[in-house]
Amino acid sequence: MSSFLNRRRILTTGAGAVLGLGAAAAQATASPSAPRNASGPEETRTLDELHQAALAEDGKLVIYAGGDTPTQQDRLKAAFTRRFPGIDMTLIVDYSKYHDVRVDNQLATGSLVPDVVQLQTLHDFPRWKEQGRLLPYKPAGFSKLHHRFRDPQGAWVAGAVIGFSFMYGLAAVGSDAPRTPLDLVDPKWKGKIASSYPHDDDAVLFLYKLYAERYGWDWVARLAAQDVWFARGSNSPEDALNGGQAAIGVGGAGSLTASASEPVQWAVADGHPFMAWGQRLAVLRQAKNPTAAKLYLNWVLSAQRQQAAFNGWSVRTDVTPAGGLKPIWKYPNAHLDGFPRFMADRAEVERWKQTFALYIGEVKGDPTPGWLGLHPGA
Repeated sequence: MSSFLNRRRILTTGAGAVLGLGAAAAQATASPSAPRNASGPEETRTLDELHQAALAEDGKLVIYAGGDTPTQQDRLKAAFTRRFPGIDMTLIVDYSKYHDVRVDNQLATGSLVPDVVQLQTLHDFPRWKEQGRLLPYKPAGFSKLHHRFRDPQGAWVAGAVIGFSFMYGLAAVGSDAPRTPLDLVDPKWKGKIASSYPHDDDAVLFLYKLYAERYGWDWVARLAAQDVWFARGSNSPEDALNGGQAAIGVGGAGSLTASASEPVQWAVADGHPFMAWGQRLAVLRQAKNPTAAKLYLNWVLSAQRQQAAFNGWSVRTDVTPAGGLKPIWKYPNAHLDGFPRFMADRAEVERWKQTFALYIGEVKGDPTPGWLGLHPGA
């Protein structure tokens, strides 16, 4: 994520109708005998103690994680299984908008697969909490999480901060790097921009919404006239830059702590919008492996893991961001509160989706994780 783009200076200021009656029936029977909002103390067991308890339970763990490609979470899986040998982790990556309705359908049909959901669809977690679908649980360090990144009763926590903005390839732009999103509509970049579809991914959609509100619909029209290469998956802009297919990317993640010599530079301009959110995690109340699920949450939220966040930002208030960054909640142009509100208003989301479709056309292409069906990981 010229002197304008120096990382130290840039940031110094500044569900589904298809379920039909099955879903209604599922909601009616969703809440077991335990109170929906039951809350207990923070976890006191160590990671090693939880590890042994998880091995004694069954030694298995299934996670449905939001993402763009089947291998996107392979490094996380490798780190977890290396730290906790003997745990058989199955980690399934798919677009969050498919995982959430997949879980709804599994609950409606009595065929739940995952123990943990780790998704971008922030609006699902309050709904699942209200339905009694989530297991209230406070991992160790829960009180150190920023209040935006935890449910008060522990129904869900956020495990990582993710930010979306624009980026550029150093070799492709040379000394003429775009300074702000306003520069993206300069005619010199025509045919040289790659973007993930804003009406295919709600986080990219929110980023484009911020751009439209800040720069106006004329900016959107001018961007649409730039012969932008649109593709599915928020990985696609960086992939296009790395492959030499584009000079600029829009709607993907990155880090402002990366070396200035990195071939792809993720950019945030002071005073101009970008967006960030906390990717939410929860243990499902009907999880087959609840202890392994708790182990995973404790590990993800541990100070050691949070200090190693790829973009330098942590969900914990007691972890100093890397690279001289401030905590993400101190950047008003990250719109940390705006994205959860946006996600909760599904009618507004649909209006923005269809409006952008008018400007850039319908979404095309197969989903980048593939078609995974109803019960992946079973």
